[in-house]
Amino acid sequence: MKAGYPSFPAEWRIESARLIADTAAGSVYEVALSDGASAIVKHLKPKVLEDSLRGADFLAWRDGIGCVRLLARSDDMLLMEHAGKTTLRNHLETQGDDDATRIAAEVLRAYHHPSQTPPPASLLPLPRYFASLFTKAEQDRRESLASPYVDAAAIADALIADQRDIKPLHGDLHHENIVHGSRGWLIIDPAGLIGDAALDVANMFSNPLDRFDLTRNEERIAEMAATFAETLGRDVRTILRYAFAYGCLSAAWHEEDGSEEERDNELAVAAAVRNVLGQA
Repeated sequence: MKAGYPSFPAEWRIESARLIADTAAGSVYEVALSDGASAIVKHLKPKVLEDSLRGADFLAWRDGIGCVRLLARSDDMLLMEHAGKTTLRNHLETQGDDDATRIAAEVLRAYHHPSQTPPPASLLPLPRYFASLFTKAEQDRRESLASPYVDAAAIADALIADQRDIKPLHGDLHHENIVHGSRGWLIIDPAGLIGDAALDVANMFSNPLDRFDLTRNEERIAEMAATFAETLGRDVRTILRYAFAYGCLSAAWHEEDGSEEERDNELAVAAAVRNVLGQA
């Protein structure tokens, strides 16, 4: 093993490793196991360790249904099956946005399939998930600012008080967290939430992140909302309300991080979603 690589647990029998990504959540390695199979190891970073382990709990609970299989875990490492190398973003670029949305809906239906196993106790409930939005909205209210955060927090509060179809959620579904391989389309990197199923599609409206021609396109937003409403058996307005609240929540996270450009990009998507909501 190359110098600088982490010390993988001996029982995982990793023969070789190659760093393929270094993200805020952790370093990702493509590894070869002693039986010749390929797998993925994520070496988790301390700052987001709790969140990442919550996602691992989700994977263990789901046990490969619609999502990548968790093969083993240590204190700060996850060994997972290799889900494949084609992301839904890749598919969108060759086959189009409509087909990508259709696939996302099918994947959603698969990993939302009911389970007889109780969900993990570690999953994050929506009131805590939306905490940054509520904090930002309260700051703006104290300063008498008429901001989208205030409106989004009121919508989020109402949605949380009237949750339907509560279940474990991926919590970070987007085009690069849906991957195609030998078992078909699977999700990777769940955040591990629990709450209203309609929240689980909210991040799709903001993605792909650099495709402003899509994410700010009101016709696309309306069509995506209709697709997910049909998939989840919910009304379009609920889907759009979660999308607007999520967009402002994401903007609040970026503001906390000092990422003004990303904040403004999210607010632009939220504004477009709000326009569609006003016509729904």
